[in-house]
Amino acid sequence: MGVLEHKARARLFYKYLSRVYDQVNPFIWNEEMRADALELLDFEPGMTVLDVGCGTGFATEGLLEYVDEVYALDQSEHQLEKAYGKFGKRAPPVQFHRGDAERLPFATDTFDVVWSSGSIEYWPNPILALREFRRVLKPGGQVLVVGPNYPDGLLARKLADSIMLFYDEYEADRMFKGAGFEEVKHAFMGPSYDPDVAITTIGRAPE
Repeated sequence: MGVLEHKARARLFYKYLSRVYDQVNPFIWNEEMRADALELLDFEPGMTVLDVGCGTGFATEGLLEYVDEVYALDQSEHQLEKAYGKFGKRAPPVQFHRGDAERLPFATDTFDVVWSSGSIEYWPNPILALREFRRVLKPGGQVLVVGPNYPDGLLARKLADSIMLFYDEYEADRMFKGAGFEEVKHAFMGPSYDPDVAITTIGRAPE
């Protein structure tokens, strides 16, 4: 387990990263990548959407191009403060919640889509969180998770593992199917300097 796969350490990390997050993020997770990921989902009018690990609201902005309202959750009060500055704290189109991916504060069968980008790498127990995603999804609902693709090379992999969760499509299959998802598929994305830096996995909750 990497040093940042720990909730308290991740919160401390984002306490400081939140100050420059919107300036740093485009080098790793940019608008083109977000658009490509959004196109993997089947949106329809009136869908209820949850953004887990919403951070400063970068993915939330993209989701609002497809739906009228987004529920957004993050465990970092500092990241959420940045998001409040963009959308407001309590009024639509974003309903913010501070919380934990492993214990979502929502009822079973609530959402049509659960999205999470740049968050899974900090989860101590990814399958537990994915099972929570499946719980709050309506039958047949869609899940999309963007995480860091496992790098090539033994040294790079050892360094990656010491920091946070990195995984490949085979591990993603194991996690998502172990959490009960069906129709699991993967796409690789990234900025121009590393087109495979991110792995995007989509799936569906059983009908």
